[in-house]
Amino acid sequence: MAKELFLEIGTEEIPAGFLPTALRDLDSMIRREFDSARIAYGAVQTFATPRRLVLVVSDVAEQQQRQQVEIAGPSVQVAFDAEGQPTRAALGFARSNGVEVADLEQRQTDKGTYLFLSRVIEGQPVADQLPEMLQRLVTGLSFRKSMRWADLDVRFARPVHWLVALFGGELVPVRFGNLASGRTSRGHRFMAPAAFEVADFNDYLTKTREHFVIVDAAERKRIIADEIARVAREHGGALNVDEQLLDEVAYLVEYPTPLCGSFDEAFLQLPDELLITSMKAHQRYFTLTDPQGRLLPKFITISNTRPVDPAVVVRGNERVLRARLSDAMFFWKEDQKHKLESRLDALKNVVYQAQLGTSYEKVERFTALAETLAQQLKPADVELTRRAARLAKCDLETGMVYEFPELQGVMGREYARLEGENPRVALAIYEHYLPVQAGGALPTDDIGAFVSLADKLDTLCGCFGVGLIPTGTADPYALRRSAIGILNIILDRGYVLSLPTCVAQAVAALEPKLTRPAGQVQDEVVTFLRQRLLNMLTAQEFPADVVEAVLAVRFDDVCDARRRVQALADFKQQDGFAALAATFKRAGNIIKGHSAGPVDPARCEQPCEAALLAALEQVEQALVTDLQVADYAAALQRIAGLRPAVDAFFDGVMVMVEDTAVKDNRLALLTRVSSLFSGLADFSRLTA
Repeated sequence: MAKELFLEIGTEEIPAGFLPTALRDLDSMIRREFDSARIAYGAVQTFATPRRLVLVVSDVAEQQQRQQVEIAGPSVQVAFDAEGQPTRAALGFARSNGVEVADLEQRQTDKGTYLFLSRVIEGQPVADQLPEMLQRLVTGLSFRKSMRWADLDVRFARPVHWLVALFGGELVPVRFGNLASGRTSRGHRFMAPAAFEVADFNDYLTKTREHFVIVDAAERKRIIADEIARVAREHGGALNVDEQLLDEVAYLVEYPTPLCGSFDEAFLQLPDELLITSMKAHQRYFTLTDPQGRLLPKFITISNTRPVDPAVVVRGNERVLRARLSDAMFFWKEDQKHKLESRLDALKNVVYQAQLGTSYEKVERFTALAETLAQQLKPADVELTRRAARLAKCDLETGMVYEFPELQGVMGREYARLEGENPRVALAIYEHYLPVQAGGALPTDDIGAFVSLADKLDTLCGCFGVGLIPTGTADPYALRRSAIGILNIILDRGYVLSLPTCVAQAVAALEPKLTRPAGQVQDEVVTFLRQRLLNMLTAQEFPADVVEAVLAVRFDDVCDARRRVQALADFKQQDGFAALAATFKRAGNIIKGHSAGPVDPARCEQPCEAALLAALEQVEQALVTDLQVADYAAALQRIAGLRPAVDAFFDGVMVMVEDTAVKDNRLALLTRVSSLFSGLADFSRLTA
């Protein structure tokens, strides 16, 4: 009979950002435990509030599954002597497994005949396994930051105050620090703090709700979304939807209650991003807009209680917000007393990275690189690009960005607009930071794109140049994000440029700072970018072998590589591809290790050789035009059309004949056939 496993870890308030990862870990850890212990189970569910982590697994078997094991022993030659009597090897193997030699069987293997023992391991009661399993699970949960408390030798995100562990309603004994598991849970810290006993998960859900705790974060999110939309309508506005904030707030409360407050309209002269950031990042407030999309002087906060007097709570939040916005207004006015460009010199005193110098030096480097990109891709924008690059980091020295670091770029854009800078320059100051996250917005203007590429290339090459290379577990300078940003910008804007050349230019500018050979740094950065591109294209559901095949021949032009991947992926879906691949792979295998010279038509002894050479010359001539216009689909179709002639060649002649001159000529012919793919993909990497 299957039973339900229920576990609750009750804690002090855990940071909202820790909880989604903890839930994923709970799910994967219990699955690994059950799978390795041969325990059948049903659905796994995890839930969290700031004060509890919950795991429930349905239909858990009461008994481990039986296991049939095969144990290999010594070879028969070693196990028995010349008279057929068991040796010490056979006797020892049997004794160690608790059987007689007669119980062993002889079995033929690739290495000879060996002794084997087949036995069944009976399953043990699951209830006996669970205490150790749950102990490992609770102690094995890890967090970005954990803490100790009292004098206990345990760590957790926050102090643990209670444990509930039940299997089929029966207590599972688990210890953590000075706590022993029981069946007693607790309600909302303020609204219903009394303890209550739990019989099973359904009973737990009923009683937690009675004690003002909504355990399911998805349900809390739905409630919050519905309620803030309702409150926004009641106050004549529309919700400024923010899914990220909604997800976070759902993990900040156990019993959400929306409250609407307001602030002085005078603060609306501040940039919208500043107001939204102040309310979102620091207070977790939702913002409202009018029908025209303009920000309203109102906010919605989510209380974790149902206040007796909501007005008191609202006034408290308004006081806190007023103080923060007053600070912002002060910096807004003070910053405008100095031109943005006047702050450039101050960057000479800002250390960008100890080995790579100051922020001013970085600006000098990526300004030159951005100009080079503009000159190559859009010469008319060189001057504006230079201007944007020089101003790009100046807002780092403003009081506003010092107080609100997340507004770098935003404030630079706003101050540039106020100072009358070209609108494209102002926009580029903001857009050069894009994208700020995976899948995030990309620069919409070439100037911002050039500065963004240059800045990210300098960061990437600089860090590699002084040995700050990402590992499997650490990437403190977000170099993977920079690399992905570089690739996405190039693909989005359709820029035709050589990535290795750009890397070489960036490395050359960093030469005085490098602690490693420049050539090695270039190679490593290019390889790093290639791997990111491979991952990106594979994630877009292109076949991995197609991406590998294309990038193996060249990827310096990222947009061109993307087009070749698309063409080859489509080509691979066509009927007859497997036979075509086999034909050309055969040609590639034959010419391996051979250096071929020119094909001599006079040595084409058989009609099939002459026919292949004639067909090959036609394809080569047409292929020149296809490749010039990057029509890779047409190029692949032309190459595919050569297959009958290649098959006829293989059917009509033997390549590796004794006559060296004939053999070399045939190898040269096949080499030319194989080289048709040289600019497209490494055909040998493709699977049928």
